[in-house]
Amino acid sequence: MKNNLIIALICIATIFTFSNCTRIESGHVGVKVNMYGTGKGVDDITECTGVVVFNPLTTKIYEFPISVRHTEYKDEHSFVVNSKDGSEFRVSPILNYLVQRDKVPTIFAKYRKDLESIESGFLKTTIYDAFRMEANTYTAEELISNRQNFENKVRAKLDSNLLREGFIVQQLTSNLGYPETFKRAIEAKNNAVQQSLTAENQVKTAEANAKIKVAKAQGDAEALLTNARAEAEANRLKQATITPMLLELEKINKWDGKLPQTVITGKDGGNVLLNLAK
Repeated sequence: MKNNLIIALICIATIFTFSNCTRIESGHVGVKVNMYGTGKGVDDITECTGVVVFNPLTTKIYEFPISVRHTEYKDEHSFVVNSKDGSEFRVSPILNYLVQRDKVPTIFAKYRKDLESIESGFLKTTIYDAFRMEANTYTAEELISNRQNFENKVRAKLDSNLLREGFIVQQLTSNLGYPETFKRAIEAKNNAVQQSLTAENQVKTAEANAKIKVAKAQGDAEALLTNARAEAEANRLKQATITPMLLELEKINKWDGKLPQTVITGKDGGNVLLNLAK
């Protein structure tokens, strides 16, 4: 009896010594991996949220988030794709995706990595291939002119390829970077357009000022002509109303009542005043 108790205590101590537990957080799925034995590999059991007890010597638990993940491939993780005519475009995609819950054991069985490693490996490679293959169907000019159509086709490729692997794409942004030669060409074109608009505005301003001057000159000329016509008409009317009787009346009105006189000097030097009215 005593020996049985001792053996039971040893077994319990052994279980506690070689057992471990972990808590699968909400929004995650735990995958149990057998490290040894005939059942070596990924169990067919997907652990749910809660506490999981396992033997750390023979078993390992991996957690996979099943909520939406946000991943950015920028800086050293960005990549270059070539257009049909050989121009280089840099892509720094941003991906929002989630893992299908029931595909978690299959994903881990295939890749044997945690999700962060899969993001920097399989997911990045799949995204790069989609951009590379689609970019190669456009010339550089076509790619720039039809950027939205290009991104839609890349998204369609990823939806198809990733869904089969258990990944659902929620959102994709390419952050497509143009070649330096095209950037300079676009900048030069914008400058030329701006200069053309400036010159066009200057011409329009000059034309407007010239029209103002012409209009003012025409207005002044018409005003002078109108004044001349008015003055001529006034003179014509004035001349038409002048008669001999009016002239005599005008003389009478201006007479001061004095008769004109003439002084004649005689031979002897004397002066004789003649009254011309008699």
